[in-house]
Amino acid sequence: MFRNHFKTAWRNLMKYKFISFINLFGLTIGLTCCLLILTYILNELSYDKYNKNADNIYRVTRTFYNGNGEATLKLSTVSPPFGYYFPTDFPEIQKMTRLLNNGNTPLRYKDKLINEPNVFFADENLFDVFTVDVIKGNPKTALSNPFSVMLTEETARKYFGNEDPINKVLRANNQFDVKVTGIYKDFPANAHLHPHILVSFNTLRDSAVYGEENLRTNWGNNSFFTYIMLPKNYNIENMKARFPAFLDKRMTNEYGPNKPSKFTTLDLQKLTDIHLYSHTDYEAEPNGDIKRVYIFSIIAFFVLLIACINYMNLSTARSALRAKEIGIRKVVGARKRELVSQFLSESILLTWTAIIIAFILLNITLPWLNKVSGQSLSINILMRWQVLVPLFLSPFIIGIISGIYPALFMSSFQPVKTLKGLFKAGGGNISFRKVLVVMQFAISIVLIITTIVVFQQLRYMQNASLGYDKEHLVTMPYYGQLNDQYESFRNTLLQNPNIKEAGRSSRIPTGRLLDGQGAQAPGNDSMVPVKADIRYVATDYDFIPTYGIQMAAGRNFSRSYGTDTSGFIINEAAAKAVGWKTAQDAVGKSFIYGGNSGRIIGVMKDFHFESLHQTIAPVIFVMPPGQNSYNNISIKIAGSNIASSLATIQNTWKKYLPDLPYQSTFLDENFEKLYASEQKQETIFTTFACIAIFIACLGLFGLSAFTISQRVKEIGVRKVLGANTGSIVTLVSKEFLKLVLIAAVIAFPVAWYAMHSWLQDFAYRINIQWWVFIIAAIVAAFIALITVGFQAIKAAMANPVQSLRSE
Repeated sequence: MFRNHFKTAWRNLMKYKFISFINLFGLTIGLTCCLLILTYILNELSYDKYNKNADNIYRVTRTFYNGNGEATLKLSTVSPPFGYYFPTDFPEIQKMTRLLNNGNTPLRYKDKLINEPNVFFADENLFDVFTVDVIKGNPKTALSNPFSVMLTEETARKYFGNEDPINKVLRANNQFDVKVTGIYKDFPANAHLHPHILVSFNTLRDSAVYGEENLRTNWGNNSFFTYIMLPKNYNIENMKARFPAFLDKRMTNEYGPNKPSKFTTLDLQKLTDIHLYSHTDYEAEPNGDIKRVYIFSIIAFFVLLIACINYMNLSTARSALRAKEIGIRKVVGARKRELVSQFLSESILLTWTAIIIAFILLNITLPWLNKVSGQSLSINILMRWQVLVPLFLSPFIIGIISGIYPALFMSSFQPVKTLKGLFKAGGGNISFRKVLVVMQFAISIVLIITTIVVFQQLRYMQNASLGYDKEHLVTMPYYGQLNDQYESFRNTLLQNPNIKEAGRSSRIPTGRLLDGQGAQAPGNDSMVPVKADIRYVATDYDFIPTYGIQMAAGRNFSRSYGTDTSGFIINEAAAKAVGWKTAQDAVGKSFIYGGNSGRIIGVMKDFHFESLHQTIAPVIFVMPPGQNSYNNISIKIAGSNIASSLATIQNTWKKYLPDLPYQSTFLDENFEKLYASEQKQETIFTTFACIAIFIACLGLFGLSAFTISQRVKEIGVRKVLGANTGSIVTLVSKEFLKLVLIAAVIAFPVAWYAMHSWLQDFAYRINIQWWVFIIAAIVAAFIALITVGFQAIKAAMANPVQSLRSE
């Protein structure tokens, strides 16, 4: 019986090739979108799960609070003494490992000089906590000795080619040598961090910057990723409950008589939750977002739902063509159950064909998704029984869901009426199909609105006034080797008339403001602590003019005033946080920051140092007593003859820093990276939204074909009585425009709520304009008119004799 069902199903699909093709095309495109999104979602959910002990590994995080008890900073890193005291104070910790991101590090081997990214200091316990495939060297001892390093395979090939890298020596920072003691495979793509080079943690104990004593006592340098492995099924709430007492015991000297646990707290993040759920102010790499997973899951559901609705509409549209077939089957004894089984067989066969083609298209389109998303997605992630079994069952589920209504509908035909040609679908059936089309267009209108709002927000962020001039700004890392000759370096640059200014700073705009210390301002009789958290940036005399930052009151640092080295410049947000009513009120006031006393010499107008995701934070600019606080050089060049300016910068670098690799970027490139994630999301979202709308058009095509097929004789009569093509098209189209209007009424509040929630992630955001909803409705109506109009014009221009000759 099943063989007969599928043979008959195949013949029917071939008999009505055009409608079968549209059905197959809609389902295939819908299933391809779902498979693409499923691949993306499974990859997002798989992060860090490759580690054998993933369920028992946690990362320690730290949150800071101001005097008002408000959280001002949350970090995924902690200070080194925590790693020193954790094993003794929490004996349940089975293993602990720490990593310190050293950022870009210049490395030399013979004539190769490379500014190497992703260099991490790591201790010898790393391989006991993380699952890393070590190819050469002993994982137990490779990171034990100071000045030893391990490289990934790719990094080793970059420096040594086909040579054996073990015991080879690299020159780091042109300051010290490190010996290669091991080679390991790259961390998987679905890891939350990807160190290319691991330097032994013991190197820090022998360094001038850290040292053993510093690693035990420096509570302020929160730069260390700290991971702990706990026993299986351990209740982490037990440890978290003891964190406040631990802080009060170990950090008493740091906060004086105040309880440290009032101003800072510790927390634990499960390793497998980091990628999707961690949004701290500092991460090893940009993370994903569980909200994005939910959004794309909803899109996949919508696309599949629209595709199923299409099948229902197109199948019922085809029902008029199959009415006599069904009547004959009933006359010769076919029961309703057998007819339902027959039609479901057709639906399942079509769905199986669609999913096979969808897998082929998945292989073709996956490289596009990788390029757009910046990920390394592979079809292999689907090749697991937990995924393959549901995928195997999906054609049956989708086939039954999409085919059950047409099957029940067509199996209910009365054979007498169908054989006499009196068959006509009842009003109730038409109403159900209208509900389906309203649902399709409601989804389409929601997608149109959300696409427009996402586009507007991204353009707003890119074009918003930042409060400084980001154009033609070149940024470079600053090295201590320049300390004694910086003024000469700067003057050499400025000899080129196309180079306008150059300034140094600890951080540059587009980065995060993570540095902060305690502040005191004048009270009634004495200096009193400022409750607000004020971030600081170390700058020199030329930073503010280099960026074109405007002053609200006072002046910039000046070489003409020797006392400016103890002066402070704050922004308007900081002045308000302290309690000064105007910027001018702050100028000349005594101020203490980080234990250093001075006066406010200027107040800057507020500007966006960070991205528009964050509110403008209170900021203070300080002139550091030494030059070791600087990390960046910013150079302002003219818009004309950029090539000449860049050549001058590079030649000057090579003159003063011949042993360090030249590296520079334009600030606006960094600015683009701030919103790269949203840009990728917009591209993917828009693509799938357009596909969903296109599939919805196929559904409308189905209903219009069905409706017009039921009104062929009516249209013929109207033409005979003198109706022209325009009036007939208007008559038919008017009904569908009503459906679009109903869909718009449903879609508007849903779209507004969804976009209002999404915009809350941005501190500075657009207001959703009313005209966006009108535009979306007009676009949907236009799509409906084009889709229905094609069918209506075709019917209106047909010869009425053909439709009336049976009367």
